[in-house]
Amino acid sequence: MVAKLTDTERDAALQDLPGWRLAEDRDAIAKTFKFADFNAAFGFMARIALIAEKADHHPEWFNVYNRVDVVLTTHDAGGLSKQDVAMAMAMDSLASEIS
Repeated sequence: MVAKLTDTERDAALQDLPGWRLAEDRDAIAKTFKFADFNAAFGFMARIALIAEKADHHPEWFNVYNRVDVVLTTHDAGGLSKQDVAMAMAMDSLASEIS
């Protein structure tokens, strides 16, 4: 089972994840990605879906046109875990390639 991050680990992780913030209503992190258009946003989601499937760790997300709102948490751990931090880093890396 994946371990939930401690408060110290969570704070340290957020310092290394620009633009990510703690979710208001639970132990999770959130970020809004904006792209040039729907095609770029959907392409981002498709590529992340492949990464998520391979890692067996899936984001919660919502897409409208060029915007993708993401929430990451590990349900099995009952909150934020290292898997979420790794997924956030992968998303940031891919978004910077697309933008």
